[in-house]
Amino acid sequence: MADDTEMPAYLVLANGEVFEGEAIGARPDSGVAAGEVVFNTVLSGYQEVITDPSYAGQVITFTNPHIGNYGTTPLDAESARPFCRGVVVRELARRPSNHRCESSLGDFLEQWGVPGIAGIDTRRLTRAIRQQGSMPCAFGTADIAVLHEAARREPGTDGIDLVATVTTTEPYRVEASGDAADRLIVAYDFGIKSTILRHLTELGTVEVVPATTPAADVLARNPAGVFLSNGPGDPAAVEGVTEQIADLLGKVPIFGICLGHQLLGRAIGLATVKLPFGHHGGNHPVKDLTTGGIEITSQNHNFAIDPEALGDAAVMTHVNLNDGVCQGIELRDRHAFGVQHHPEAGPGPHDSSHLFQRFADLMDKGVN
Repeated sequence: MADDTEMPAYLVLANGEVFEGEAIGARPDSGVAAGEVVFNTVLSGYQEVITDPSYAGQVITFTNPHIGNYGTTPLDAESARPFCRGVVVRELARRPSNHRCESSLGDFLEQWGVPGIAGIDTRRLTRAIRQQGSMPCAFGTADIAVLHEAARREPGTDGIDLVATVTTTEPYRVEASGDAADRLIVAYDFGIKSTILRHLTELGTVEVVPATTPAADVLARNPAGVFLSNGPGDPAAVEGVTEQIADLLGKVPIFGICLGHQLLGRAIGLATVKLPFGHHGGNHPVKDLTTGGIEITSQNHNFAIDPEALGDAAVMTHVNLNDGVCQGIELRDRHAFGVQHHPEAGPGPHDSSHLFQRFADLMDKGVN
């Protein structure tokens, strides 16, 4: 069980702003944990957020003031272990209550070596991130001066290939859950979530391959389609992947989500940009420009495609109604499309889940 003794701790932003709290979860021997701090607006689904590999290199601040009330269960994990650098909450539930609960959130963080800090004024921290953008931070039980120096030294996520830290090292198969076992889907693992795999296995048998897998190896498997997964960090820093995607275009149907969508864009020469504080939450309105429909979506990304250079290479299909960010592209003559939001939810609304059926329809048509 986690130690219930409250130990004073501090969170210090790279700009020197200080927040007082108490240590939760794992406690590093140095008393210091660091990463790029972002905020997430989900009201539930905290375990899915913490175990999403897309948070590698980041410290997650939950804007919901009460976190952990229903505990944790292995059934809600999105990956084998958390990859985030830390968790920040206003109030951590000390006595979770739910029939599915197998451990408290505090014990879960301690089990997986994830440090955290509670008692933070998360409204003030969120305002700082919104006004100044995502930035490095350090938190823990060390002196404020030590934490400030650690925050100043923390590089953040720009220009770092974080996919290499989360991708599988060997291919593996996940069998179809329905009647589509004869259809093979190859999924590039840039940090793939379990919920995405569950959706894909409703469409066919999925072979998950490392991020560095050459296009020729993928095509040799004779897939009905190729999926480009979510993942962490800067798409421009992911070595060699865009070249492989470019080699696949026009030869097999392709569907990308989040980082996969960004890498698809880069494969046709589009630039990607870092957003001031990213999109992290389960309540983002997105307009489907092909139908005029509005969907409430789950989002988790700090980078996005710059649509300025779309030209004839692709058409923008979705837009974020909060800030106008490109949320989807389609390459109609090359049988590929991608979306920035998460149609699999996990956590979040399921308004966009129909996109998996769109991928199935694209695979049924093939590339001829």
